Amino acid sequence: MYAREQLANDFRKLGVEAGETVMLHASVRAVGEIAGGPDQIHLALKDALTAQGTLLMYASCPRYYDEVGSGNLTKEQEAEILQKLPPFDSLTARSARDNGALVELFRTYPDSRVNHHVARFVVWGKQAEYLISEQPWNYAFGLRSPLDRFLGLDGKILLLGCDHDTVTFLHYVEHVAEIPDKRIRRFRIPVLEDGRRVWREMEEFDTSGEGAHANWPERFFAKIVDTYLCETGNPGGRVGNAMSYILSARGLLGFALPLMEAVARNPRAADHLRERKPRS
Repeated sequence: MYAREQLANDFRKLGVEAGETVMLHASVRAVGEIAGGPDQIHLALKDALTAQGTLLMYASCPRYYDEVGSGNLTKEQEAEILQKLPPFDSLTARSARDNGALVELFRTYPDSRVNHHVARFVVWGKQAEYLISEQPWNYAFGLRSPLDRFLGLDGKILLLGCDHDTVTFLHYVEHVAEIPDKRIRRFRIPVLEDGRRVWREMEEFDTSGEGAHANWPERFFAKIVDTYLCETGNPGGRVGNAMSYILSARGLLGFALPLMEAVARNPRAADHLRERKPRS
């Protein structure tokens, strides 16, 4: 069983420093049994960051809020959702279940803030208000987004026992990369305007499992991250039981951007990428 102080020390040993801005992806189960429950994970990370630091996680939205019009649903499903789904409320809507349990615990904890968008981020700390100060309605992962400001703050990405194919920051790279024939995903969101529910059009470069370009190989994000970790000699370390890594968003951008542009031109440019086997 791990205590909050032990986890905080593990974060420090991994490389988390006071005052940094960190975006966390986490598997609660991978950490192991925790005295006081899983909230101690984000509390321990806050201890390592101190009040001068900032913590960021991607929450997104519950199922169906960003699916109407995307082509993923049957006509019958869309008709029912159009009739029944309430307006999206960024302050009360649960986090997407696929993003893990910890982000919802973090979202509902005192002093956490969210941006008012279905591409929703949860923030805490010194730079919280700055990170969510603006969010473009369309292409919400690109320029002027929280991810753009996270990059400008020299943010670090912390992978806590999680699937490396889930690194949200790489959607930012997809959005800013100079690539022809990107897949565009269009859908409608129920929002409240003047006391009425309306369905507002939205679009983005495809952040679904299919990816933003037809040339992306299977589990492209995991292969990018793992190859980057290998080429930068990043061995990672344990936080509790979880094999974990901390890496620079700027460094990952510098590696992933030309790679994505090359793979878009020629899919064989991804042949050298390798996904690591998880270490037990």
